[in-house]
This record gives sequence, C-alpha cells and structure tokens, in this order.
Amino acid sequence: MSGPLVVVGDALLDRDVTGAVGRVCPDAPVPVLDERTAVDRPGGAGLAALLAAAQDTEVALVTALADDAGGARLAELLAEAGVAVYPMHLPGATGEKIRLRAGGQTLLRLDRGGDPQPPGEPPEAVLEVLSQARAILVSDYGRGLVRQPALRAALAEASAPVVWDPHPRGPAAVAGVRLTTPNLAELRQLTGDAGAGSALSTATRAGHELRHRWRVSAVAVTMGPDGAVLCHAGTTPLVVPPPSIPDQVEDTCGAGDRFAATAALALGDGAPLSEAVGAAVAAASAYVAAGGAAGLHRAPQQRPTAAAARTAEDLVAKVRADGGTVVATGGCFDILHAGHLATLQAASRLGDCLVVCLNSDRSVRGLKGPERPVNPEADRARLLAALDCVDAVVVFDEPTPHRVLARLRPDVWVKGGDYAGDGGPELPEADLVRRWGGRVVTVPYLAGRSTTGTISAARQRGLHLVKGAAV
Repeated sequence: MSGPLVVVGDALLDRDVTGAVGRVCPDAPVPVLDERTAVDRPGGAGLAALLAAAQDTEVALVTALADDAGGARLAELLAEAGVAVYPMHLPGATGEKIRLRAGGQTLLRLDRGGDPQPPGEPPEAVLEVLSQARAILVSDYGRGLVRQPALRAALAEASAPVVWDPHPRGPAAVAGVRLTTPNLAELRQLTGDAGAGSALSTATRAGHELRHRWRVSAVAVTMGPDGAVLCHAGTTPLVVPPPSIPDQVEDTCGAGDRFAATAALALGDGAPLSEAVGAAVAAASAYVAAGGAAGLHRAPQQRPTAAAARTAEDLVAKVRADGGTVVATGGCFDILHAGHLATLQAASRLGDCLVVCLNSDRSVRGLKGPERPVNPEADRARLLAALDCVDAVVVFDEPTPHRVLARLRPDVWVKGGDYAGDGGPELPEADLVRRWGGRVVTVPYLAGRSTTGTISAARQRGLHLVKGAAV
C-alpha cells in the first residue's frame, strides 16, 4: 500500500544530560552531576515517528506544537530526520523531559511545560494526510491531543489500519481500531485489573476485557523481556517470545514505540495480526539489544536437563520443586524442519523446561495414513532430544496427547500458530489443561514449512529425476 505512515500523538522535547558524579552536595545529601554532554531528541510521539523514519519509510507526524523555543527545536529535529510535520496549535509551552544521567543510569528526570492544554482544531492538511495514510499509529502520551473531537472523528473514519498505543491518562481508542498496544502495567491501569495470577493470565484476561470495552479488533500486550501476548477474536492467545534476551540492557526508552510503529507498518503492508506482532517483537528486541534500552535486566537462568532426571516425570517434579514453570508441546515431528524448530524455540522461552509429547508410529499412522511416518519414533525422539531447546521427550500411543498431559499436568501447553491463527478454533486439549489451572497458547510459525509439503516436494523432485534418466 502506498502513502505514508502517519503518527498521531503528543510530541515532546527530550534532553539527555550526561555527566560524572564524584562528590556529594555539601548542603544536601544528593550527588553532584558534572555535565559533559547534552543531547536533544524528539520524545513521545516524536520518538515514534523518528524510529519509524529510521526504517526507510515515509513518515508524517500529526502533533501539537507551541510557539516557543522548545517547539521550534522539536520541529527542527524532526525535519532533520526526514519526518514531515503536520502541526496543530498548542496553547502554552512545549512539554520537555530532561534526564540527568551518569554511569549508564538515570539520576533524575525533570519535566517542563506545565499542565497540558487542549490543542486547536486540525487544519485541512491534517485531515488530508490521514485520508492518504498507508497506516496510522496513534501514539498517545496523555497530553490531550487525541481527545480533540475533529481529530478523533477523522481517525474513526480512516480507511488505513490504525494501531493505538494508549496512555493511562489518555482517552479510549476510537471504535474499530485494528490493534492497541499497551504494556502490562498500562493495561492493568486501563482496566482496573488487580493482576491476580501470572503475568500471562493477567495479560490474557485484561487484554480481552480491553478489547471488548474499547471495541477494537485485537490487543497486543507488551511484556518487556517476555515479548508480547496477542488477544484477538479467538479464545487462545498468541504468545510471541523475543528471539533472544540480552544479558544487559542500557535504555528501554522507545522500545514500545518501535514495537507499535513496526506493527503499524506491517499491517499497512497487508500482514495478518499474528505476523505484525511477531515482526514488532523482533524489532523491539533488536532495538533493546542494540543499546536503546535501560532499566531491564534479566539474568539467564540455568535450565534443568533430562540428563539430571531419569524420566520426564522426574524432570517435571524437579522444576516444580524449584518453583519453575513446566511447558509442553506435542506433534508427530516426522521430518524435522525449520517450522518445527521455530515453534520449539518459542515454546522453550515460556518456562523453565520444555517437554515434547511425541506421537508414536501407530499414532501417526492413524492420523496421517499407512505411508507415515517416514521416520520411526526412536529416530524422531532422538532428534528432538538433541535440540538445546528440548528438555525431555515422551512418546504416546493414543490419537491425542490427553493421557500424557493428564500425567504431566504442564503449566503451559503450546501449539504452533498455524493451528489457531487469528481467531481460529479452540485447541482440543484446552479444556483438559485448564482443569489444573494450566494455560493454552499458540506461538508463531514459519509460513510455508510443513512435513506434508516437504514429502510432496521430494516426491516431485524424484519423479523429475526418474523422467530425466529415462530420456
């Protein structure tokens, strides 16, 4: 789709003052910061627009600017970054955030600009650029821009997909928004959810509550180093773990903006929700790993291995005794391919051990026909057990894994995203897993990878080779 990504929201002027601390103030017990550098950059919705423009895409920013030095500096920085600014009049002063930093840590944040003032009416140019958008990202920073009635009406009538990144002090999204992207803390404030249970259960429960309350298509709850949870029309949430977790991060500022902007661009290009959220998680994770983040540290934990336990049951008991989370997934895994690997790697990041429930040869024949499996169960189990992301393999003989699940009672049961998709059917194991308080989720898969497709392609190649030899 042609047209710009239009970012709509409150832009701020951010200033990072970095220095060194070598003494304490003599008249108060506070450190003295000796300033070394000061860097201005667009903040709020301005940062979202800046990050989107860095992805080599056309970006327009609809925001309110005051007639002051801060507004002029903000407009200058955005123009230098290639962002086309469509201003609305802002009474009062431009909002500023000044962070005082030393040794990679923020010591203090100073906010300027006073209480936000209602912006003026959107000029015709603003309404025109919204009508031409490839996608729209509403980046609400709670200063009142997206409360403006005429602007809200234009957003509600937009034909482009709208992603709404909310703020607890901001208004509800307009009805019909394709995706809203609160983080878990924001979601709890927006819904009043007390947060009972695990983070995953809270994200799922409150995400669906917000989706119904705001009448939006889907809610993607960002979970920091745990990726995102997509709550859509289906009953099973899509959990998207990050591709990797850095040992240390410096500054998380902008990670949510990178997530929302990437999702909006993907939706504007026609991607389904699941792929858009997967791309957004990957982009935000890469942004954090590159040093754009601070305040989050997740030390790697030692995973227990099957070598330290005689059976899968022993492994599960050990993990539970240590207070860990047991994850399980299942399938035939007849010809191990990249799609399988992506699912297994994603599943393993959801807990402290991953148990694979593997269909036996007889079970596969009952499901797939007399010509399957291609590889016997002993070989399939050996290959799976050799993967770093798999901690144990259990072979079951029945058509479904219900009996082995009832024995292991995993905390999380995982299936590949090709099963449920966006609003797909309920997983057949869902009711069973929920009986003991377990969670059922799907994870992303790699499109175009399947055992059936691999076998068919191999047969076609073999047929061509035979014909060629005959000639």
